[in-house]
Amino acid sequence: MKKLQLIALAFLAFGACKNGEKKSDAYGNFEAVETIVSSEMPGKLLKMEAKQGDQIDAGKLIALIDTTELYLKKMQTQAQLEASETKKQNVSAQINVLKEQKKNVSTTQQRIAKMFADKAATQQQIDDINGQMNVLDKQILATNTQFQLIGSEMEVVNRQLDLISEQLTKCRINSPTKGTVLETYLENGELATPGKPVLKMADLSNLELKVYVSGTQLSNVKLGSDVKVLIDSDAKEMQTMSGKITWISSESEFTPKIIQTKEERVKLMYAVKIVVPNDGSLKIGMPGEVVF
Repeated sequence: MKKLQLIALAFLAFGACKNGEKKSDAYGNFEAVETIVSSEMPGKLLKMEAKQGDQIDAGKLIALIDTTELYLKKMQTQAQLEASETKKQNVSAQINVLKEQKKNVSTTQQRIAKMFADKAATQQQIDDINGQMNVLDKQILATNTQFQLIGSEMEVVNRQLDLISEQLTKCRINSPTKGTVLETYLENGELATPGKPVLKMADLSNLELKVYVSGTQLSNVKLGSDVKVLIDSDAKEMQTMSGKITWISSESEFTPKIIQTKEERVKLMYAVKIVVPNDGSLKIGMPGEVVF
């Protein structure tokens, strides 16, 4: 009787081994590289173009902030620039008049100098005409300085216009990358402030499975290696997918609660990330297993 019991137990053990599935090497959860898109300018949100679940391309308009105040400021600055341009033209005309006067005085100066050489003009006349030339030279120099100052002022105004144009551009919040909108934080009419999140998005075409391996497993973990990833298909079956190891932690750390056994939870483990192409079946936070 005892012999029959032993034979029965052996058959049960054999059946258990035969039907048992191979244990996975590591466990973890799927993650995505999430991007928080924030506002760079304050103002009322006029239009929210994206909603949760939308797939948007890089550069697409996400939201528009009220630009009325900036537009009026730009018009005012342009008017200031035009006034400076008119002032610059007037000063330029003054310089031309002074140069013409100097030309005439220079002709007179040469004539008086010739007369003085012939003793037909006095020293006083020479001194007077030379004084007129000196005065004109100083007037031209001062007017040129004024002309340059106006030019510098116009340069400042032009930079102000560039700044306003840049601020107007930032009122259009565009998608920094291609991805899916995971969550929105603002609605039409709400106030946007610099640094305040507008939405959260992520590229779901590839997800990262973050798992933890022990030091003894590191010899089987190589960057760029292809691995087998398993996810739950139903209550009994597992779906197999392919993935590639893209990152291995350089330092060990305590393992998270996801590790299956008590023995593994007390060890120092290494984090590993595996990129898995998403055919639509993978979701953020979904558990996964990997076989190296």
